[in-house]
Amino acid sequence: MKFFIDTANIEQIQEVNDLGLLDGVTTNPSLIAKEKKGFRELIEEICGIVDGPVSAEVIAQDCDGMLKEARHVAGWADNIVIKIPMCPEGMKAVKTLTAEGIRTNVTLIFSLPQALIACKAGASFISPFIGRIDDIGYDGMELVGDCVDMINEFCFDSEVISASVRHVQHVVQAIQLGSHIATVPYAPLLKLFKHPLTDIGNSNFLKDWENAGLGDIL
Repeated sequence: MKFFIDTANIEQIQEVNDLGLLDGVTTNPSLIAKEKKGFRELIEEICGIVDGPVSAEVIAQDCDGMLKEARHVAGWADNIVIKIPMCPEGMKAVKTLTAEGIRTNVTLIFSLPQALIACKAGASFISPFIGRIDDIGYDGMELVGDCVDMINEFCFDSEVISASVRHVQHVVQAIQLGSHIATVPYAPLLKLFKHPLTDIGNSNFLKDWENAGLGDIL
């Protein structure tokens, strides 16, 4: 499974990329707004750090507007993926962009029919929002599993991005369900490294080394 980071913060992206963990980045208008930089400046800076896909979202709500924005933004870097919201106008835009060779990520997916529509439109990626589904009392990971099964059953080319990830267990379940990608915010992404038994084991190893009087390795 690939890891994307769900942020537009340059320091966070650089840190996770330096760990060798980063396969891509997802942004959205809210994340961009937090950084107090120009949209193009920020996206181009991110694309210069990351080799993998970088999702940049359009804000137009009609197909013609989405296409105009998408074509413009896609020209900023080779690894840009255009993020399009799930809606009829958006799916018209996805179909056209796919035919033009521009990759898309359909966002705000909350049901299996929406996922099917996005795949049929030719989306490169589909993003079920698992945390927000959990928030209203349903099981977001069930949708991820259904999306993976649907893609495998009908041989779509789309990849599932488990999005709106809130905690480590979401990532564990995404792995178990065969999600192609999980896009994870900075804090829970770093928590993936942690386990109490790892900390205890490392501490015990160091204590045993010191007690044996072995000194420095170098």
